[in-house]
Amino acid sequence: MTDVNTDHLRSWIGRQEILLDQITRFPVAALSATLDRDDQVPKGGDELPPLWHWLYFLPTARQSALGPDGHPARGGFLPPVPLPRRMWAGGRLMFHQPLRVGETITRVSTVQDVTVKHGRNGPLCFVLVRHDISGNDGLALVEEHDIVYRDMPGPGEAPAAPKPARTDDAWRRDIQPTDPLLFRYSALTFNSHRIHYDRRYVTETEGYPGLVVHGPLIATLLMDLLRRNADRPVGSFRFRAVSPLFDTAPFSVHGAPDGDNVALWARSAEGNLAMEAEATLT
Repeated sequence: MTDVNTDHLRSWIGRQEILLDQITRFPVAALSATLDRDDQVPKGGDELPPLWHWLYFLPTARQSALGPDGHPARGGFLPPVPLPRRMWAGGRLMFHQPLRVGETITRVSTVQDVTVKHGRNGPLCFVLVRHDISGNDGLALVEEHDIVYRDMPGPGEAPAAPKPARTDDAWRRDIQPTDPLLFRYSALTFNSHRIHYDRRYVTETEGYPGLVVHGPLIATLLMDLLRRNADRPVGSFRFRAVSPLFDTAPFSVHGAPDGDNVALWARSAEGNLAMEAEATLT
């Protein structure tokens, strides 16, 4: 079992990183194509859809600085958590005003908390990062990003019991997580984490049954389902990953509106809950 020095990791609380970027057109057009949307060619001044800011402020670690899993080596802005598995566990976002194509944008990121807990299969480390993103007219959105780290599975370790997904949807879209879909999203987000494209690594080293579907991609598909069925602006969005999805089977995304609130969820081919989310409309 990996030893985790909680006091050392918590010394990262308060650490900040400030990045600048520009909302260029190509990533917007490329994600539209990846999601099979019929959007017009983006032009300057167009609103950036909710969550599409994940196409910007991308990590640019040198090739020689990547760790064995394809991620940049630990340390720097994020704490050097020694647990080998890392996952995007969820997040919460408040949208104050839209970002627009052509804008120069700023992201101020702050490590807000580091917590170590002990689960039934060993230690878990949770890192909470806050991102404040501003455009030409000031603060546009605030995002709280949950990252979880854990050990590799032990011999004979059983996965957590699945949770059945809701069946009372009003909207549904079926998704086939093909290699090209996962490749395109990895390329668009400059994500070199090997669990999304290296089948031998993900099955033999991390013990998963297939390539892992990106958590942010699932969240983006949930938001895209909302955009296809409602034309009101989104004021807030929260999501939580419940169980991973793999390229070994199709999955589906679902929505159920209730006034200003919309429940959203992703369901595996077996009917189990993979991600749950909630959006508020303004």
